[in-house]
Amino acid sequence: MKICVALCGASGGIYGVRLLEALGKMEGVETHLVASQAAIETLDIEMSIKPEELAALADYCYDNGDIAAPIASGSFGCNAMVVSPCSMKTLAGIACGYSDNLIIRAADTMLKERRNLILCPRETPLSAIHLENMLKLARLGVSILPPMPAFYIKPETVDDLINHHIMKVMDALGLKWDKCQRWK
Repeated sequence: MKICVALCGASGGIYGVRLLEALGKMEGVETHLVASQAAIETLDIEMSIKPEELAALADYCYDNGDIAAPIASGSFGCNAMVVSPCSMKTLAGIACGYSDNLIIRAADTMLKERRNLILCPRETPLSAIHLENMLKLARLGVSILPPMPAFYIKPETVDDLINHHIMKVMDALGLKWDKCQRWK
């Protein structure tokens, strides 16, 4: 299974990093990474992660300006794409089909090919514009999966909350990942 993971400049790069780590441990999963410049800067601020460390978490890594990368084409055959975290700028670009970079072009490809596209928006509060863009994308079949804490798991650490979100993303990808407590 080929999965594209994209990271945008919204706070919460840990979600994308943890997703890449989890996918990297799964048999039969090939990861294709693209990160915006803002994501790279935010990861450095929030986690002190350098671009080469991020790239090492994926099987393949592309520059966000490389619109000729394989993930930009439907014939390449990515099965799914997750944008985590997803900035409102990228979400708006996807909603409007404004493919001015590789992340948005790859997402546009997922839409036109009717493949699994999962966006993990990280913003609060949400404006009416944000909500309208999310609704438009949801109506097109996009999974809008914001990281929201679940307290029924009785989290003891931030990692517990992050793992819950990763489990929800894995569920949306159709992958089994039980590193977190489920509702009983």
